[in-house]
Amino acid sequence: MPVTQSEALIDLSGVVFSRGSNRLFNGVDLQVRRGEVVAIMGPSGTGKTTLLRLIGGQLRAAAGRVAVDGQAVDQLSRRDLYRLRRRMGVLFQSGALFTDMTCFENVAFPLREHTDLPEMLIRTVVLMKLEAVGLRGARDLYPGELSGGMSRRVSLARALALDPEIILYDEPFAGQDPISMGALMQLIRQLNDALGLTSVVVSHDVDETLRIADRAYVISGGEVIASGTPEALRHSESRWVDQFLNALPDGPVPFHYPAPPIAEDLRGADR
Repeated sequence: MPVTQSEALIDLSGVVFSRGSNRLFNGVDLQVRRGEVVAIMGPSGTGKTTLLRLIGGQLRAAAGRVAVDGQAVDQLSRRDLYRLRRRMGVLFQSGALFTDMTCFENVAFPLREHTDLPEMLIRTVVLMKLEAVGLRGARDLYPGELSGGMSRRVSLARALALDPEIILYDEPFAGQDPISMGALMQLIRQLNDALGLTSVVVSHDVDETLRIADRAYVISGGEVIASGTPEALRHSESRWVDQFLNALPDGPVPFHYPAPPIAEDLRGADR
């Protein structure tokens, strides 16, 4: 069932955005209900991460509306925007841990920056967040001593440090081995349900993402070309959706980059 604007915690309506002469979005509509895990999928270069930056107010749309909990993000004052961002956690694609800080210090960082909590309480919160992602025992390790999956989980603990309502995941499964990927999938779903979060997952890992999502949007060519439950998308009649979900090498997104017929190119080389 489509999400109405009144139901949406996150609402993007008619969003237009360009980078220079490149039009990334040409009227994107996307809504996320409170408590959902919603996936945003599409090939590389379609602007999935840019959508997260629009939601967080790092970028502003040229046209359309980007609203979080009824607040138009691009119309907020700096103070109100920072207040809204405290309600969001972000898991960056690279993890973005501070390399000269231990796991404990990385998770403690937002608490020390944005709260006046005493160190004893900060210690309690940090250990609880690390326990939630299964890495309390790694609290004294540095990022360089962690595997890729462990690093991503510490980043998730840091994203949870301020008890946000919304978590934005930017390619959480990129570069992960099957075990790490399975652990992250389980964490995203379980933490969302246990903590009453709302999660937006940007990814092109189709099977993994659809396994944990309540609904998904598929973006291409600056528009939403399909949306719905994972089951509905798998039964979509769209050739483009079929190509993307089933990893077909050729289709609406062609295998060959536009070029003149090869015979013409070969004749030209003989001249």
